[in-house]
Amino acid sequence: MASERDVFSVSGPTYLASVNWECPHQRRSVAASLVQSVYILERDRQENRQPPEALAPAWWEFFHFELIRKLVDDADLSIFGAVYEFKPAARTQDSYLANAPKIVVAFRGTLTKKDSIARDLNLDLQLIQNGLHQTSRSEIAMQAVRNVVSTVGSSNVWLAGHSLGSAMATLAGKNMAKTGVMLDTFLFNPPFVSAPIERIRDKKVKHGLRIAGSVITAGLSLALKGKNLPKSQDSFSVLSSWVPCLFVNPNDHICSEYIGYFEHRRNMEEIGAGSIERLATQNSLGDLFLSALGKESDPLHLLPSASLTVNLSPSPDFKQAHGIHQWWKPDLHLQTRQYLFS
Repeated sequence: MASERDVFSVSGPTYLASVNWECPHQRRSVAASLVQSVYILERDRQENRQPPEALAPAWWEFFHFELIRKLVDDADLSIFGAVYEFKPAARTQDSYLANAPKIVVAFRGTLTKKDSIARDLNLDLQLIQNGLHQTSRSEIAMQAVRNVVSTVGSSNVWLAGHSLGSAMATLAGKNMAKTGVMLDTFLFNPPFVSAPIERIRDKKVKHGLRIAGSVITAGLSLALKGKNLPKSQDSFSVLSSWVPCLFVNPNDHICSEYIGYFEHRRNMEEIGAGSIERLATQNSLGDLFLSALGKESDPLHLLPSASLTVNLSPSPDFKQAHGIHQWWKPDLHLQTRQYLFS
């Protein structure tokens, strides 16, 4: 029996009968819904739900999108992503469509279903080891994004993902940005591979740990200068013009570290240690050690710039704090700040 959370008429943002593409809340809600549709595409596949019983189509058809391609993992044949094309009604005014996407490439996160869990967990491990870029799934995702951009151009192409899927979208967005193509990117609960310092309640202890970490990381970066310096330092300034939209929940330990990651930069500037932090923020300790050993590493969580939205609404448990459903609720208490690397 299908979960009510998969049924659009029950759990989806049905209040968005007409989308205002100028509104950040509505843009976010549509992007999150399309990511949710990828989860349901895979659940439809595993449970053999065929039209008209399939539940996934309602999640894109409601917003006038068409599914033009499923992205299928070559290892377990699971659907991990999808490419959608916006097909507005014929009489829609051009002014209404100015900020609407032409194409959305969406990626799901880890799915705890028997036919996909093993592969997804393996990719989670690759992500923790900063090796997601070396996997075949990432190659399939990148090729799909490149094909979209080469076909329709980069204007109004969106990337969107949740959890593991947001890491995939980050990888694609970063790689395109390195070529000068800046894509609108929506990252829901993106994983931050680091010790969960943000979970520490004592602000002085937390601040002290962050300062110590910055000093150590910056020192190691200088010590490795001219040797096996991580590639992240070479590309950080290039990526600074790409400003992905991150959506995090402070009660989700998988993504909450982004709050401290960006706020710490501001704090270091205020105490006159901005130069240390500008060097430290480009590297992770794990990345530095791997680079010192001559091993390739690509820490996706290190971002020069971002628009960071924090959901301050109450979350009763981790499942809800990490869930995709929170991001289309109409009554969220959100705080958004933009961080630009310079």
